[in-house]
Amino acid sequence: MYPRIVIAGTQSGVGKTTVAIGLMAALSKKGYQVQPYKVGPDYIDPGFHTLVTGNSSRNLDSYLLGEDGVKASFVNSAQKADISIIEGVMGLFDGKQGQQNKGSTADIAKILDAPVILVLDVKKMARSAAALAYGYKNFDSKLNIVGVILNNVGSDRHYRMVKEAIEAEVGLRVLGYLPRQKELSLPERHLGLVPTAESKKLREFIDRLVKLMEEYVDLEEILSLAKAVSNLKLNSRELFIKNYKYPVNLGIAYDQAFNFYYQDNFDILEGLGVKLKFFSPIKDKEVPEVDGLYIGGGFPESFLSELSENRSMKESIYQQVKAGLPIYAECGGLMYLTEGINNFDGTFFSMVGAIPVQVKMENRLQAMGYVKAVATKDNLLLKAGQEVKGHEFHYSKLINLTEDDNYAYQLFGGKGIDGRYEGMAVNNLLASYLHLHFGSNLDMVKRFLAICRND
Repeated sequence: MYPRIVIAGTQSGVGKTTVAIGLMAALSKKGYQVQPYKVGPDYIDPGFHTLVTGNSSRNLDSYLLGEDGVKASFVNSAQKADISIIEGVMGLFDGKQGQQNKGSTADIAKILDAPVILVLDVKKMARSAAALAYGYKNFDSKLNIVGVILNNVGSDRHYRMVKEAIEAEVGLRVLGYLPRQKELSLPERHLGLVPTAESKKLREFIDRLVKLMEEYVDLEEILSLAKAVSNLKLNSRELFIKNYKYPVNLGIAYDQAFNFYYQDNFDILEGLGVKLKFFSPIKDKEVPEVDGLYIGGGFPESFLSELSENRSMKESIYQQVKAGLPIYAECGGLMYLTEGINNFDGTFFSMVGAIPVQVKMENRLQAMGYVKAVATKDNLLLKAGQEVKGHEFHYSKLINLTEDDNYAYQLFGGKGIDGRYEGMAVNNLLASYLHLHFGSNLDMVKRFLAICRND
């Protein structure tokens, strides 16, 4: 039956991440197997989910994966869970575009036929909270909103006022609340700066949050609501079928600087027969013996000295590029493969030098949002003219570019002019700011692995 619940907010900043993490941690403490999820292409919140549950968080994205892909991702990872907790993104109905449901928390909830708990920030609010809850409950009749958790409650009296108004006038059960506390906020949300498993401040925050959830939130009722769900019908299991047709050794750059990966990508690779060999560009001296490399995103800009000073690793990767080893890099991986990165203060740090451009960090966001990428020529993943959906989010930009034919994609959508060029594709190297979910296009993964296998 896959017991499941969605934690949604009326908008960003109302406390849904705090509530979701609190529920995950509190139920895990009680001994339940909690499988966490995040709606959309986020890498930060899943890191916290994984920390408090001990289970790798998954991203559910209806724009990238479609309905069947979302269901396949969910079922693949939820089978051993006592409860699956799905944290939403932005406001409940906010999706790819203002008038579309695609990619929204509501869309995921309907695809998975999952009950929704709405998080309301009721600071400076009393009966008006009922009007807000009423609007969300009745905006989409196909959505199953089953309860409310209140945040920023000022006192017991304040709680009773809001609770009575919502339950009497909206018919939604109020499942508890978090009291207003200035110090109850997540520590640094930049995982590259705070290794989650080692942060004392983060551990203290989680311990305190669990105590609040145990005291003020009806955990047993939430478990009961999560179990009152229909059987989920899965139309296709193609994404995670284990056929082991590609017995490839693939090196994965993974450490404090590079940790932005979809867990589903790893599952898909392993199902195809790939052996993942993890290594650290910060600590290790050379890449392992592999048939290809996958260097994901992260925060290399937070570890510039460590990356720059590890000359043997940089030389090892540089020589592999020159030798023609297939290498796929995303965002932070692209930055690492360039000549170097100019930090926010203008300090230059040398990197691998495989791509003859530099990176400049900017204080303003350079790209954000979903895009469609069209391959300008044959590359590791696609043939010329083929398309893939992806996501961009970065503060850096490439500088010292030259006019050549090495651009990997033309991008459509997101931030920028449609048809803009992006990424670098030279021989067996493909590096781009684009983040890709392998479940959006299995053929591109098989193409990459075939090249690694030298088919």
